[in-house]
Amino acid sequence: MITVLGSLNMDLFIETERLPRPGETVPGKNFRATPGGKGANQAVAIARMGAEVTMLGAVGDDAFGREMLGQLSAAGVKTDAIVRREQIASGTAMIAVDAAGQNQIVVAPGANSTLTAADVCRDADLIRQSMALVAQLETPSDAVKTALRLAREAGVVTVLNPAPAIPLPDELLHMCDWIIPNETEAATLSGVEVKSREEAASAARSIRQRSGAKGVAVTLGGQGVWVEHSLFTGHIPAFLVPVLDTVGAGDTFIGAFVTRLAGGAGPREAGIFASAAAAIAVTRRGAQAGIPALGEVEAFLRDSASPRASPPGDHPPARC
Repeated sequence: MITVLGSLNMDLFIETERLPRPGETVPGKNFRATPGGKGANQAVAIARMGAEVTMLGAVGDDAFGREMLGQLSAAGVKTDAIVRREQIASGTAMIAVDAAGQNQIVVAPGANSTLTAADVCRDADLIRQSMALVAQLETPSDAVKTALRLAREAGVVTVLNPAPAIPLPDELLHMCDWIIPNETEAATLSGVEVKSREEAASAARSIRQRSGAKGVAVTLGGQGVWVEHSLFTGHIPAFLVPVLDTVGAGDTFIGAFVTRLAGGAGPREAGIFASAAAAIAVTRRGAQAGIPALGEVEAFLRDSASPRASPPGDHPPARC
């Protein structure tokens, strides 16, 4: 069983030909509301990859909260550890998506911001009995630290997706077995601007040295992912697919990656599998709606040429 500590948001989408500049209004179309939040997205991805998963978080006692809980349950995510808050709205995200599938997001955290260390401690046994704990940074830091500490003390594999990108203390990073940032988050943690595979390798090495983590995976969108681990260090290219919507692709990658690791796969195999899951997700609209099922990922891999993972010798990383 895998536990995900994180956010639950109702995502309010609108499509537009291009994203607005500051102060500009642009026409949009196809408004829709779908459940999201990085924590909930990752939990759904884990469930769709065939693993047992429990979500730990908070929602408001409102229509959005009830709908999100229902959708999680329908996806196979256990919701008993999600706190229902009265007199506060559930988390909400306003998302504009352009014709190329790129997006701008504004988040009102609502009930997510009320999750406390005490809430986490009430579910300490759940965390201790897990194979892995996955956390992000869209809930208060005290709750995240407490969950990571409980998991680390119990020997549970700890995975941090350091999103959104904010400076983090070494104390928190030292509690992580895996750290999975995107380019912006990797730059925030390492001080290395990440615009290429070589820079991703340098940032990953810096983060791993700073944190003592067993592994770091820097996701690079259409450029794939750089993995830094004792069992495999190298670049895994992305699969080439038509992009419709990138919202939730990173969460899909993380859920699939962690599920594969928990099932005994090595980091290279897990990275290729997760890249395939993310590739399918970007061809569909919506965060959770776009996440594929295990059988779809397996079929995609059978029908596609697996990306070749580049060893360090192919793309020598810059030294800090």
